[in-house]
Amino acid sequence: MTDQADERVRRAIRDAMDRLIEGKALHSDGKLTVKSLAEEARVKRWLLTHRHTDLQDEFRARIASTNPEPPILQALREEKTDAQKRVKELTAEVSALTATIHQLERIIQVLALENQQFRSSDPDLRKVVPLRTGAGP
Repeated sequence: MTDQADERVRRAIRDAMDRLIEGKALHSDGKLTVKSLAEEARVKRWLLTHRHTDLQDEFRARIASTNPEPPILQALREEKTDAQKRVKELTAEVSALTATIHQLERIIQVLALENQQFRSSDPDLRKVVPLRTGAGP
């Protein structure tokens, strides 16, 4: 391999390292492995494991010194936390509404009983005349 071709391969590998560590993989699954690095750089894996072992070591050192959690995973964790918070809020709201429904059911039952007692009591009370509303004759 010529020196110029060798430098192009090394540059491709270093660029692939940057993309993988930043979580912006273009040609691989985005995992922080030597296999994914080779896929991302679009080179054969043996070039990393046999010819450019220094780049393989550099990649592992960079992974160890950076946040081991990719940015996409951090974003998903934050989204999950927000979703769990929203679920708790909605659960509390549903519980409050359920309690209100039960209370209204009891009120309706009491009013129905009172209405039934009112209708079955004194016959003179059943002759209630509704009040007129508005301006009419």
